[in-house]
Amino acid sequence: MADTIADTRRLFTKPQNLNDAYGPPSNFLEIDTNLPIFKLKESCVRRRYSDFEWLRAELERESKVVVPPLPGKALIRQLPFRGDDGIFDDSFIEERRQGLEQFLNKVAGHPLAQNERCLHMFLQEESVDKNYTPSKVRQA
Repeated sequence: MADTIADTRRLFTKPQNLNDAYGPPSNFLEIDTNLPIFKLKESCVRRRYSDFEWLRAELERESKVVVPPLPGKALIRQLPFRGDDGIFDDSFIEERRQGLEQFLNKVAGHPLAQNERCLHMFLQEESVDKNYTPSKVRQA
């Protein structure tokens, strides 16, 4: 039997500059909040996957909405020695973006979810205050 040699090469991630880190993302979600209950008709916010997990948990806890699942975690893609770009792979990023966009459109389109403060904060406020007081949003 031939000896096998372990592949000990490091994963090389794409170099990131300040514009990449703090500039607008190249692939992002868009959702139009053209419903009267949303105070802003347009907003631009940055969210991490963990923020989506938080939103899902809050909606499950605070509303009577059956919340759709999020696209799966990328645990296997984070393993070393895969021979691809892992979580930085363009096809993975696009697949996840589409899954998150579908999740967000379903949630934002649900009449009961639209009244939840966590959804409004998630969609329209600069940062997510995870210590907020859950409440319903009242139409003006």
